[in-house]
Amino acid sequence: MLDVIEKAKKLKLLILDVDGVLTDGKLFFDDQGKEYKSFHARDGHGIKLLQRTGVEVAVISGRKSASVALRMRSLGIEYVYQGHENKIAAFEEVVKKVGCHVDQAAHVGDDLLDLPLMTRVGLSIAVNDAVKEVKQFADWCTSLSGGEGAVREVCDLIMQAQGTFTKIVDDYKNNG
Repeated sequence: MLDVIEKAKKLKLLILDVDGVLTDGKLFFDDQGKEYKSFHARDGHGIKLLQRTGVEVAVISGRKSASVALRMRSLGIEYVYQGHENKIAAFEEVVKKVGCHVDQAAHVGDDLLDLPLMTRVGLSIAVNDAVKEVKQFADWCTSLSGGEGAVREVCDLIMQAQGTFTKIVDDYKNNG
């Protein structure tokens, strides 16, 4: 765990997959083909808190969804890449735009499409219910499943490693 903390201290960018990470991976469609997704409120709050500390957050997803665009916009996530089954080009672009080195980036994934990024970043993270092949390549696995607060767990870990979490908690205690 000490190695994970050391890697998390350096992070300037957190990259998230969507289906299976920000959601539980279930896809819901109505009779007209409209897609519905469920996002956990604590994940969203964790993202906002992490952004407040100066860590950028990006989303790179193999699928494309209007609900994802809407949710990411509401969270203030500037770097949203959808419809990228090959995630490497989007990864290289966002690292360049953020102005960080690949060692200063983390990726959270759950399935094989995430392996190319997980093997390139400084800190690779798998959600608890990720496929076993992804867990084998992860530096750290969350205790929570995708769509169930795993992203919040990641955000808290990064803030704790970087020494910013206590101030955030104190701000809430003192200011409500």
